[in-house]
Amino acid sequence: MKNLNLEGSRSTCISLQSYDCVCYGLGNFTSCVISRHQMAFLLLFLEQLKIPRRQCYVFDPVFSPLESAVLQDLGLTVLPKNEEGKRAVCKPTVFYMPHCGKALYNNLLWRNWSCDALSQMVIIGNSFKGIEERLVSRILQRDYIYIYKSLQVVEETSFPESNHYSDVFNDTSIHSFPIAKLKSLPKETWQSQGEPQYQDCEDLEIIVSPTR
Repeated sequence: MKNLNLEGSRSTCISLQSYDCVCYGLGNFTSCVISRHQMAFLLLFLEQLKIPRRQCYVFDPVFSPLESAVLQDLGLTVLPKNEEGKRAVCKPTVFYMPHCGKALYNNLLWRNWSCDALSQMVIIGNSFKGIEERLVSRILQRDYIYIYKSLQVVEETSFPESNHYSDVFNDTSIHSFPIAKLKSLPKETWQSQGEPQYQDCEDLEIIVSPTR
């Protein structure tokens, strides 16, 4: 997968036209300035990297009918149901997940826990290293085992700091999973721990599907 260098993308004119983009957790952009800035970045990102808007799939359980209509009018594809981050990758995909809960990242990693799938993914979202630093190791391994395991292979690039947008992209990084690193792990690494359940999680930062 191509390395995304956002600082250099203006001059290098990278094209990811064949990629999909999935956006979770954008929030109520009609009432929240931070969400509007994050949405503006998404649209500029798609334009800069030449990803067609119809190949960008968006969902947040808090979207109002008006917000869903606005996103559709912008040419984005609004997902019809809450996937809880459990979306299987079948082609190169950028996941844009600004300030999402840890469970959403963990679910995404669980669903794609293989060399082939992870190597096709880029995740723009909360720093995995930051999660590791802030969370007690025992809790990280118990509740978010796939984030914990991914720390062995993930390559992380922090977003540039900005005084104007410090609340918009604070603690945000670009995460990728180089195939060489993935293949260097022992086979037992890829043994699934099963679907995450979070029964003992005291601060679950995810809205689960009502049909679950």
